[in-house]
Amino acid sequence: MTFHIITLFPGAFDSYLGESILKRAIEDKKIKVKFYNPRDFADNKFKHIDRPPYGGGPGMVIQAEPVIKSIETALRNAGYRVQGIGDSKKKKSKTLNPKPLTLNPRIIWLSPSGKLFDTAYAKKAARKFKHVIIICGRYEGIDARVKKVFKMEEISVGPFVLTGGELPAMIMIDVISRQVEGVLGNFDSREEERIASSEVYTRPEVIKYKGKNYRVPKVLLSGHRAKIDEWRSKK
Repeated sequence: MTFHIITLFPGAFDSYLGESILKRAIEDKKIKVKFYNPRDFADNKFKHIDRPPYGGGPGMVIQAEPVIKSIETALRNAGYRVQGIGDSKKKKSKTLNPKPLTLNPRIIWLSPSGKLFDTAYAKKAARKFKHVIIICGRYEGIDARVKKVFKMEEISVGPFVLTGGELPAMIMIDVISRQVEGVLGNFDSREEERIASSEVYTRPEVIKYKGKNYRVPKVLLSGHRAKIDEWRSKK
């Protein structure tokens, strides 16, 4: 599975993708993460891609054309033929090559007002899409005309506003990647597929702190699987 990330700050992903499970998944070629910086598609010497908003107001808005060109490049890298900005209309080119539905790319526009992202969505994405394009906003946002050029889905990771879309994109990469077979050492270790609780314990059996003993719940030491599952489901 390949994640195509449209972002002004690709370096923000280095630490998270360079550690632990996701790092191993990338090294093992279970997933790929590719970055596209709209600044690379700016048509001016200083690579400026933000302009004041029409209608007035604070902040700056990311221009549509550099983002559109970034998405076009991501689509081409995903194997789709795209008629780009400025291409002659006389060229006979379909927006997307006909391919099975399961291979269609999903384009995601991150927005606090979008559909709430959850595990069910992640499972569907991992099952149906080989390529996921995630657009990370910044500043006052991205020119809304981008959403009118491409068919895309607005997604939110929660009822709050962040400085940019990079953190939500990392969350989506993480949650979706867990649903890709081979990313986790044991596919059955996914908490959502078994009886798991918010409380877990390991050795030693007793911890002493400021004169008080903190013990592992007896049921977890019993070896009685049905009772353990019942305890976990309650937690």
